[in-house]
Amino acid sequence: MHIRFVREELLKPLSYVAGVVERRQTLPILSYLLLSQENEVVELTGTDLEVEVIARARAEAAGSGKVTVPARKLLDICRALPAEAVLDIRKEGDKVVVKAGRSRFALSSLPVADFPNLETTKWDLTVGLTQGDLKQALEQTHFCMAQQDVRYYLNGLLLELRAGMLRLVGTDGHRMAMTEVPLENAPAGERQVIMPRKGVHEISRLLEPNSDAVELRWSGNHLQAHTGAFTFTSKLIDGRYPDYTKVLPTQQGKAVVVDRTELREALGRAAILSNEKYRGVRLGLSQNSLKLSAHNPEQEEAQEEVAAEYQGEPLEIGFNVTYLMDAIGALVSDQVRIGLNDPNSSCLIGAPGSTYPQYVIMPMRL
Repeated sequence: MHIRFVREELLKPLSYVAGVVERRQTLPILSYLLLSQENEVVELTGTDLEVEVIARARAEAAGSGKVTVPARKLLDICRALPAEAVLDIRKEGDKVVVKAGRSRFALSSLPVADFPNLETTKWDLTVGLTQGDLKQALEQTHFCMAQQDVRYYLNGLLLELRAGMLRLVGTDGHRMAMTEVPLENAPAGERQVIMPRKGVHEISRLLEPNSDAVELRWSGNHLQAHTGAFTFTSKLIDGRYPDYTKVLPTQQGKAVVVDRTELREALGRAAILSNEKYRGVRLGLSQNSLKLSAHNPEQEEAQEEVAAEYQGEPLEIGFNVTYLMDAIGALVSDQVRIGLNDPNSSCLIGAPGSTYPQYVIMPMRL
């Protein structure tokens, strides 16, 4: 096979695929990508057996063929070449030779037959939405997923089809994020799947913040996102997600509204002197005022005060400062609303006047 790429046409799809490929693999073939040529259409495929990405690139080529190439090495070569370079790639014996101007690289190649592919079955459901909407929803919820929790179903993100909406939910047992994306021509009925952590991060990286379309396909074991530039496929976590609706506070007697940027900056300063292990910060509410305080085992203390819209009884409550900053940072509004009941109940964070996204955070004893 013989393919010629303009560097800029190859670099982006190559970075899509190489991101999935791990540097250290138990199977050598998993550090390679598969180049598949059918005349001028070239597909690049990378996988780690859990996630697969197929990216498409334009090339000067004729005929057909397949070859495996070390993914990271080809990406590093492509990045190091001048912007106007033209890469000439061809199979020579058991090597793949890459030429660009006066540069020549001979890369190892493994048998194409050894390259794995995710066994996908018939897709049960297909829904369409924009890349920007899906990317924003993932970014608003992904940070609440658990990491290496024994409750394996929490180490992923819930995607739920319901009533013309795609709802995304993430929780680690201490906090929860939830948001919704409206769908056009959504199928009837409800359906839940859990996408694993790596799949969530990879699809977020691939999506562009624009109005281009992305098609989501569902089956019992896989979820696929398809665009003109790439096809992303992820295995699903086999498990039942907990009933997250029970975590949502039904009533909250107190509410405080604060400037989002001012609160986030004040929390960041208070966090400097918080306990490194527990990351606690105390919120003290009084008439039109929100006081923040944090201390650590070295007897150091930080105090901040920000103006707030609050008319209720005085209240003190403790939270993990990182959880607060993550939630407030994911909002895109000018203000943030925090709903509260008492020092032992969770808070509900969102933007004033907006239903989603919303964040539930459990309190801490300080």
